[in-house]
Amino acid sequence: MPFDATGKASLDHIYTEPDPRAYFTTLRDLEYGIPQLAKPYFADQIRRHRQVQPGRTPRILDLGCSYGVNAALLNGDATMDELYQRYADPAVQVMSRDELMARDRKRFADRRARARIVGLDSSQPALDYALGAGLLDDAVCADLETNELTQSQRALLAGTDLVISTGCIGYVGASTIARIATADGDHRPWMAHFVLRMVPFDPIEDSLRELGYDIEHVDRLFRQRRFVSSEEQDQVVDSLRSAGIDPGGLEDTGWFYAQLHLCRPRAVGSSVDLTPATDRVAGHHRGQG
Repeated sequence: MPFDATGKASLDHIYTEPDPRAYFTTLRDLEYGIPQLAKPYFADQIRRHRQVQPGRTPRILDLGCSYGVNAALLNGDATMDELYQRYADPAVQVMSRDELMARDRKRFADRRARARIVGLDSSQPALDYALGAGLLDDAVCADLETNELTQSQRALLAGTDLVISTGCIGYVGASTIARIATADGDHRPWMAHFVLRMVPFDPIEDSLRELGYDIEHVDRLFRQRRFVSSEEQDQVVDSLRSAGIDPGGLEDTGWFYAQLHLCRPRAVGSSVDLTPATDRVAGHHRGQG
């Protein structure tokens, strides 16, 4: 199995299938749970944006959306456990793609009233499925690390209120984030990114600060998934130690951990508390999330 520069194993094959069955059956075994942990934080940011712009249907860009998982959780009241059970069902395994898509479309039929969600991903098959299943309102298939947004893509991103991500930072970096931040002239969307600890966020933070953002690093850590193998764990632990980050009690126990970075334009950040309501109630802590 190939590994990237941080030591993380490549699971690219599960993101390019015509439907999400391989995605969910593979990640279920690894106890991938970051979208579930992120859900209340994203919902909190949406609620806060409604306070700033009451009466507006929030417009969300899910960066690295794959098959629309965050949309299913945020708009469809799904849970990761439900989705894992849904796609592992033996009856589902023998369905055609069209049958599966129709089943999903029925499940998520009433989702559109809550937020408008556009997905951005480099996998056209994943985007096609998420659109066909009714999880996304629109989609952009692009590699913004090397390419500028087209005029039509900018139009789709216009008016974005909140950009979210749950693991794509590292595959995309400061170039992508800056292009998204400036896609709509002087309008700057809020952002909430869950980033694995061995992935440096500094280049993105520096870029966003130059664009007028305030950044908060939420003092809490979140389990992303189990390691695929001891080799993956050893490489990630070595990568963390080389960067001066202590994996003790965290990655060395067999799990990836992520941190949440909240990014808001300064004009907003000065008038609205950046701290998620979840953490103000529970207190910031170093733990599982």
